[in-house]
Amino acid sequence: MIKSMTGFGRSEYSDQKRNIIVEIRSVNHRYCDIGIRLPRRFGFAEDKIRGTVKEKLKRGKIEISIIIDDFADGDTDVRLNKALAKKYYEAFSELKEELNIKDHISLTDLANQSDVIKAIPKTEDEDEILKSILIPLRQAVDNIYNMRGIEGEKLAEDILMRTDVIANLVSSIEERAPKISADYVEKLKFRISALVNGEIEIPEDRILIEAAMFADKSNIDEEIVRLKSHIDQLKNILADDTNSIGKRIDFLVQEMNREVNTIGSKANDIEITNYMLDAKSEIEKIREQVQNIE
Repeated sequence: MIKSMTGFGRSEYSDQKRNIIVEIRSVNHRYCDIGIRLPRRFGFAEDKIRGTVKEKLKRGKIEISIIIDDFADGDTDVRLNKALAKKYYEAFSELKEELNIKDHISLTDLANQSDVIKAIPKTEDEDEILKSILIPLRQAVDNIYNMRGIEGEKLAEDILMRTDVIANLVSSIEERAPKISADYVEKLKFRISALVNGEIEIPEDRILIEAAMFADKSNIDEEIVRLKSHIDQLKNILADDTNSIGKRIDFLVQEMNREVNTIGSKANDIEITNYMLDAKSEIEKIREQVQNIE
């Protein structure tokens, strides 16, 4: 089943220590480009987060947002630097005496000084925190994976519908192709007769030689065979259960477009040209859809 590269997944998890919210968004991208936003103190988890996401999401620009709220008691220590506080007090006392300042030196004055009192998070149990993060992360990945699958099914249906349209156009081209030479002979005879005004008999062998040369130049049998083969391959790829088929389909669509262009340039027939233009329109719409397939 093909996957779209567009999707969204969210999950939330709470235990006795923290609440964790994970949101994942993705859009189309040539490669797998993962960006992670989470508090700096949990940066140790980034590699594991990235690896977990890549297990299921193979392509796309993926943005992961992780919000972690600690609410357990004892997660933070308060550190008092007594030696520094004494130095501040001594400096303030010396300045007070030298400048004859009558204000009292208060506890607030000392507490407001940098590094005298600091709130420091306790050392994190990285393994325990990582396990907690991975619970909502995996659920969010499952959610976006399923959403991308649903969107992928819609893309596949649209591409298959357009592929059938192209196949019908190819059948019309194939039916029209044998008649091109015969029409060319009739037009050639008419033009020559008009030029000589019917006064000179037209050599039939020369007409046949000219017709044979035209038929050889305008022969599109090989292009039709290759184009029909590409259509069959496209249908087979869409039925493939493997992941990351977008690049394969994109290459195949380019080949289809090349064959259609060749048919249009070689056939030298207005009816086939119209079929070819319709086919190119459908191929271009498929190409646009393919840009969002994983």
